[in-house]
Amino acid sequence: MTVPALFPAIDLRGGRCVRLVQGDYDRETVYSDDPLAQAMAFQEEGADWVHVVDLDAALTGDPVNRPVVAALAAALDVPVQTGGGVRSVSDARSLFDAGVERVVLGTAAVEDPDLVRAVAAYGPVAVGLDLRGEEVAVRGWTQGSGLGLDDALARYASLGTAAFVITRIERDGTLEGPDLEGLTRALAITEVEVVASGGVGQLSDIDDLAALDVGGRRIGGIVLGRALYEGTVALNKAVNHLRVN
Repeated sequence: MTVPALFPAIDLRGGRCVRLVQGDYDRETVYSDDPLAQAMAFQEEGADWVHVVDLDAALTGDPVNRPVVAALAAALDVPVQTGGGVRSVSDARSLFDAGVERVVLGTAAVEDPDLVRAVAAYGPVAVGLDLRGEEVAVRGWTQGSGLGLDDALARYASLGTAAFVITRIERDGTLEGPDLEGLTRALAITEVEVVASGGVGQLSDIDDLAALDVGGRRIGGIVLGRALYEGTVALNKAVNHLRVN
């Protein structure tokens, strides 16, 4: 069976590597002042990708961490997927030009679906669907959009979307396990690759995600965040575990 790719996450705020709990900017933990060193460590441990989020840009639209993202993309040999505050074709093109492999559109995709197709003309696009309850949240998870998961999956699948990054906000940063029910539903609805984000706290959670199978459709990737930083999951062990199971 094809195993999901592992995407260790680097969330940038003020140039530092941080994690939030449930997307709450007031519940921040700083894990490193050197995101590049952290990214290189993830690569050495066997990461398939590195997933980078500009939290400042996600909230305000101001890409203050873009030089850091560019430095990561230039230094790493593994592909970089990045999002947060990508609001225009020019934003996306600057990231592709910096060496980013796949750009994630969140708020901008909700507000202007045609932007997904426009960006896809320049490189691979993932649409980030950040769910609070049954609603996709926008503006750094601070506002509701009125858009539900089923409608979002249907809307963006025909616009050139390479992947959906689906985050269950209530579980993000909690280590309490992923939203298996919601991800199963997503696999049943869309043929587009699904990357799961939020809630992974132990190796068995990765097993649970890897075991999801809906008519032969499986999770394409798993974003790992706080579990790596808190040491409840070791990336190199997770990589080896997936390869032998």
